[in-house]
Amino acid sequence: MWDYSDKVKDHFHNPRNVGEIEDPDGMAEVVSMACGDALKITFKVGEHEQIIDVKCKVAGCVSSIACASALTEMIKGITIEEAIKITDQDITDYLGGLPAGKTHASAMVQEALEKALEEYKR
Repeated sequence: MWDYSDKVKDHFHNPRNVGEIEDPDGMAEVVSMACGDALKITFKVGEHEQIIDVKCKVAGCVSSIACASALTEMIKGITIEEAIKITDQDITDYLGGLPAGKTHASAMVQEALEKALEEYKR
């Protein structure tokens, strides 16, 4: 059995910002080759390149759902420039850690963010 932090359990049982934004400014879909989990992230950008709304859809394990939920909280209200700097370790730290065998989830979520930000820049 995996040993999850209380924050991971909370984000798994009560995921934040679930859904999809219509006509998003940034969007990405990724599938983890490590486990087959899938994530779609969409966001809207307002004045001064601030992320004003973000939604996610995820099919996967506890860690993937928690990481996706956490990321939406982390980027809502910050600028694109700030979001670019978020690492998979930042996501893991935000959640109070992940079990050693589950760190692929934060890497998948960070990859989705990176791809969505790249799409926005285009």
